[in-house]
Amino acid sequence: MTGTVRRFGKVTRAVHWTVALLMIICIVTAAILYNASFAVAIGHRRLVELVHVYSGFALPVPILLGAISAAYRLDLRRLNRFTRAEWRWLRSRRRRDGSIKVGKFNAGQKLNAALSGGAIAALLGTGIIMYFPSLTRLSWRTGATFVHDWFALAVGLLVIGHIFYAIKDSEARRGMRTGRVSASWAWAEHAAWAEEVLGSQQDKVRESQPDVEQEHLQ
Repeated sequence: MTGTVRRFGKVTRAVHWTVALLMIICIVTAAILYNASFAVAIGHRRLVELVHVYSGFALPVPILLGAISAAYRLDLRRLNRFTRAEWRWLRSRRRRDGSIKVGKFNAGQKLNAALSGGAIAALLGTGIIMYFPSLTRLSWRTGATFVHDWFALAVGLLVIGHIFYAIKDSEARRGMRTGRVSASWAWAEHAAWAEEVLGSQQDKVRESQPDVEQEHLQ
């Protein structure tokens, strides 16, 4: 099947790339701060710490600003909805044979979004406690440091996994880069979403075209 279909709008793509940039900055600066050899080689520890802190504080901002867009809010609702088909997709070993129709986001993408969102919230909360020590007592700060470190490791693994799958799927990267994907990819990877979008487009085309058979009869 030829042609392309719009997958992501400008706001969704802007939020994705802004969050990705901030997340990578946080991961790199965290690695520098955590590893003594990196810290000594690079120096400027206070500057690195400030970049890390303010990048972390900024992480939720593009997500909140993106909520102004109706299309972005719709994507968030899609990510927040798990169907029975998606639970079957997670358990199935034949995810690519088309037997289970997938919506705009598959179950793996939804899990990644949920884990990433939860991790950002946890890192932000613990980061505030760590950066403003006068807010809480020592036991809380100790616990916050422990939670922050482990969640940072989890986020690093999530990001690596996300990049790995993105590298494997050039069409998915194209969708996040340009906003459009091929219709054939949409049908192969997200059949339920393709039916929803391409089906509605075909209906509009039919409605806009004159009834040829009626013209011949007249």
